[in-house]
Amino acid sequence: MTSKNVELDSVWLILAAVVGAYVFLFGFLKKINEWYYVFRLGKKKHLSLPPGDMGWPFVGNMISFLRAFRSKDPDSFINNLVHRYGRTGIYKTSLFGNPSVIVCGPELSRKILLDDERFEAGYPSSLMKLLGTKSLLGAANSEHRRLRKLLVAPINGHEALSMYIGYIEDIVKSSLEECANYTSPIEFLTEWKKISFNVITKIFLGSADSVSESMTEHYGLLLQGAFSPLPFDVPGFMFHRALKARKILLNFIQPHLDERRYKNGDDQNIENGIIDQLLEAKDGDGEKLENELIVNLLFGFLLAGHETAAHVGVWLTILPSRSSRNPTSCQGRTRGDCKEETILTKGLNSQRNQTDGISIKVDGYIIPKGWKVLVWNRGIHKDSEIYSNPNEFLPSRWDNHTPKAGSFMPFGAGSRTCPGADLAKIEMCIFIHYFLLNYRFERINPKSPVKFPSVSPIDNCVARITKLP
Repeated sequence: MTSKNVELDSVWLILAAVVGAYVFLFGFLKKINEWYYVFRLGKKKHLSLPPGDMGWPFVGNMISFLRAFRSKDPDSFINNLVHRYGRTGIYKTSLFGNPSVIVCGPELSRKILLDDERFEAGYPSSLMKLLGTKSLLGAANSEHRRLRKLLVAPINGHEALSMYIGYIEDIVKSSLEECANYTSPIEFLTEWKKISFNVITKIFLGSADSVSESMTEHYGLLLQGAFSPLPFDVPGFMFHRALKARKILLNFIQPHLDERRYKNGDDQNIENGIIDQLLEAKDGDGEKLENELIVNLLFGFLLAGHETAAHVGVWLTILPSRSSRNPTSCQGRTRGDCKEETILTKGLNSQRNQTDGISIKVDGYIIPKGWKVLVWNRGIHKDSEIYSNPNEFLPSRWDNHTPKAGSFMPFGAGSRTCPGADLAKIEMCIFIHYFLLNYRFERINPKSPVKFPSVSPIDNCVARITKLP
């Protein structure tokens, strides 16, 4: 054997050793989470778990999850599970530091969201730290029902919603007028955030006069930090910036709270908002609500009614503008008009909700006690077997269409359904009505990429708004 052959054999041996070590370590490390979370449950239970894998130690499947949501195809994460394990509609995984079960089957998702007895809310720790355990999200089922009734009554029902239409119309019309007066293109998403923030603060605080652009920016930071996978209060981390934003927003809300608590009942210069009803409300022991609870309730509603409405509003503007423009002329708006607004009922789509598993067997699968259950609404709404061509804007798909149970849940389901759903629909309805009738929309970068998970144009939808003659 020549020295050259010996050298080649040595190279191949080294390569083989490296590959073997890689395969061994890869296989071993990938199994650590499986052993830790699954096998210790016992043979009977681990064989009854949903299909899937637990990912890497410590990080679970967060790397592939984040990679998917930072790509152009965020649905690749759930689609990969379907491809690997079949259309079971339920999969085990590990996300955000917790062993979890993802549910993306319509009927099972709805069943879990409606089951308050065996599932309780399990929101991310980052969200709970920012909104507080004393909040609507952190309340146990019985307390949640009481607080929800207190908060929802003023923004639901024909009479309550009709009262807000005039407010919303004034804000929308003046905001659109301002947008059209700009001599250069604007970030339409930023303007929409101002609109939605003004609407929600007007309804809850009784006034939107003191709302500044910086307030909307701080709420944006609060939202980003609320779902941070690394909730560290350390400079440089998003969660740290969110905590600072919370303090600033608290300084914005607190004066309103103090003004209302100590105002003279005959003071006609202060318009009432939902904050006044909260100040008069009493808890189960007959005591008035604590300041901390009221502030956290307001934080939650302002957060939910600000960012989500803004993003939906932007897409309700972008998508119809790609289609033919043929609005129906009409004067004035009533709640009945809004319920019949075709573009609204065909265009709205959002996702939310997460619950905490408490040892249960569903559809033949075991969900161990303490595991998180993630109801993946996006997986339902983007399922091509439920909605053909789900990535296309096809309003006609809703013609004579009655969704099957659990196949369309844009505002969630059960006791944790978005409490401001009806208010959001009216806000969208009023905006799209005045916008389509009176303005022209021209995107400057129509091919701007979309960023996730916020699902918005990466340039914040730079556009030129022109008022029609």
